[in-house]
Amino acid sequence: MTLQIPFDNSYAALPEGFFTRINPKPVAAPRLIRFNDGLARDLGIEADASDPALADMLAGNRIPDGADPLAQAYAGHQFGGFSPQLGDGRANLLGEVIDSAGRRRDIQLKGSGPTPYSRMGDGRAWLGPVLREYVVSEAMHALGVPTTRALAAVETGEKVFRESGALPGAVLTRVADSHIRVGTFQFFLARRDLDRLRALFDYTRARHYPQAETPGEMLAGVIGRQARLIALWEGLGFIHGVMNTDNTTLSGETIDYGPCAYMDRYHPQTVFSSIDAQGRYSYSNQAHVIVWNIAQLATCLVPLTPDQDVAVEEFTKLVHDMPALIAKYRSEVFARKIGLSAAQDGDDALVDDLLTLMQQDGADFTNTFRSLSDGAPRDQFTDRDAFDGWHARWQARLKYETDPEAVMRAANPYVIPRNHRIEQMIAAAREGDYAPFDRLLTALSSPYETREEFADLTRPPLPEERVQQTFCGT
Repeated sequence: MTLQIPFDNSYAALPEGFFTRINPKPVAAPRLIRFNDGLARDLGIEADASDPALADMLAGNRIPDGADPLAQAYAGHQFGGFSPQLGDGRANLLGEVIDSAGRRRDIQLKGSGPTPYSRMGDGRAWLGPVLREYVVSEAMHALGVPTTRALAAVETGEKVFRESGALPGAVLTRVADSHIRVGTFQFFLARRDLDRLRALFDYTRARHYPQAETPGEMLAGVIGRQARLIALWEGLGFIHGVMNTDNTTLSGETIDYGPCAYMDRYHPQTVFSSIDAQGRYSYSNQAHVIVWNIAQLATCLVPLTPDQDVAVEEFTKLVHDMPALIAKYRSEVFARKIGLSAAQDGDDALVDDLLTLMQQDGADFTNTFRSLSDGAPRDQFTDRDAFDGWHARWQARLKYETDPEAVMRAANPYVIPRNHRIEQMIAAAREGDYAPFDRLLTALSSPYETREEFADLTRPPLPEERVQQTFCGT
């Protein structure tokens, strides 16, 4: 038995216009790189990873029984400019399963060949971005951040061609609560197709917000999830890099790990993405951009209401209140990072003063916070007198806490997928060496646990190892 997936497909039952039915394009010589056995069990999937035929299915050469392959249609604002038609240009939704927790989950192949939405692209992915997404998405899951997951990675035995030349091809099997995006709603609004827009709302509400009865109630639910997500990103020093509306999910998951990165040295304006020349999606701007993205969703939902003037007033207030909600979640996240079980007045200033010291000193984001409970935080700074002043204030605040070290250890990871380690992993994999990939996955499976055998992975990059830019890989 190579692969048995208990498909229970619902998106494929939506009306014509939501997607195009299309099979993945076969590849020359698929070879399995990694299969996520634990995730497979959660999804009720039976598979024999030692069977070479498994790679055939996960590369798209064979369609599993019960699958209903399709490419989803959507639109989106990309760096502020609206594209009325985007869609899955290199992805194929095989279908859905109900997992062990009763959640409906999508199973999608990424890098599976061209579709009607490929826009002159080849529909393929090269090995580097596939391994990056596998590692970072699994790390995010272990870090407690809502995210898509990686079920498998497969070599294709073919080359893909990018500006840098011929590169090894690969396919990622991605799992998500759904792939419904703000851009999915924008797709139908742009066409003034209110029937399909209503059908999409009804489907999304039933799948993700069954307690919501109105567009406004669903909008409030999305705002809550996205506000919390951004705060969690900030707490890890994570920078998504392409926060377009087509990468903003209605499920509240992190999706599309293209030019993503984690900060080493703290600076709020940090940008890595090679295509973000203006810093639109910098670390500190993510909290502003998500509000803008959600405003676009609100615009899509207005036509579905019986009194649009009332809806505009209601939705405007929800969107305008979102920054305060993000700030609330951020306060909670960063309070825990300095050992405070519940934020109090003055705690935000304490956190912000520490971040200012870190910015002035170029201190490492992850290691500085971890060292508050796990080492000598003073050693993270060159201006130690300034840190000593902050430290005294912090210690005075901790007197009101019962177990701040436990709070901090649960909030501050020991190890993250640092950019230079990811690049080193990719370089090794291109030479056929997957040991660094496997080691990173092992280390990141328990990111909050101090394990000395992975101490080298906690080291910030040397000057010659610093990653200045990250790339989409499309």
